[in-house]
Amino acid sequence: MKALDKLKEISTILASHASEPPDKEAEIILLHSSNLDLVTLYRDNPELTPEQINAIDRIVVRRTNHEPLQYITGYVDFMGLKLLVGKGVLIPRPETELMAENATNKVGAIHESPLHILDLCTGSGCLALALAKGFPDAMVYGVDISETALSYARRNAELNEISNVSFIRGNLFGPFQNPPVSPFSKGGLISPSNFFDLIISNPPYIKSEDIKDLQPEIKDWEPQNALDGGPDGLGYYRIIIPASRQFLKPNGMLMLELGIDCAGPVTAMLKDAGYKTIELIKDYAGVRRIAVAA
Repeated sequence: MKALDKLKEISTILASHASEPPDKEAEIILLHSSNLDLVTLYRDNPELTPEQINAIDRIVVRRTNHEPLQYITGYVDFMGLKLLVGKGVLIPRPETELMAENATNKVGAIHESPLHILDLCTGSGCLALALAKGFPDAMVYGVDISETALSYARRNAELNEISNVSFIRGNLFGPFQNPPVSPFSKGGLISPSNFFDLIISNPPYIKSEDIKDLQPEIKDWEPQNALDGGPDGLGYYRIIIPASRQFLKPNGMLMLELGIDCAGPVTAMLKDAGYKTIELIKDYAGVRRIAVAA
């Protein structure tokens, strides 16, 4: 069977299972399964071997069972990084990449040296790693309660040859309330307060009751503890926002990714916590997706 004929077949199958966008996913599946490259596919339209066809068909079955394509291929591209992902770790979204871009721009205006950055609910490590790569002299910490997620984060640091980041298991600020040994200070303890120039977080923010209505790729495959923000989706913000004041330097910044209905309540929490400057940044769909407070 010719490769382009197989590509059309895959796309038709995926379209019947509401895969979006089926043509692009079909292309990714074929290339991943056959070890062909894009130029060879469209220029030569090679004959596929039975082994290649079997490998493709196995992956198509997985995808029609709503397994996320990123779990199937095993990685996602994020800010120029190749990040490993799989069952037990949240897949980074374009909205989070937008936050990484904005964080990079804002951190670039800080003239502290070295910079100290904390990423709460780090998951795959996408935000921590993007900032660590962008600021190689910075000291970056990523915290998550999930050891599975942290195993991905640590492998991603190694894969991308990023050494100025430390991933720590714990519940939000917990590891810094009894300061751990800092890998950056040769055995010295980090100060538990007024230490960070930036605290950034993409916390769980889906309302508990709404999880059942999410796409099967999300509700049936991605870790629920990385999605569930409590009854109103605001549970993590209620903890992070007031506590962050203790850990930020006087001129430090807090950046939070927001759920669709979170901008108003989160802004009120930030004001109550004493933040004077609050900026809301819209995502590509016009949703107020990021809060920046100082």
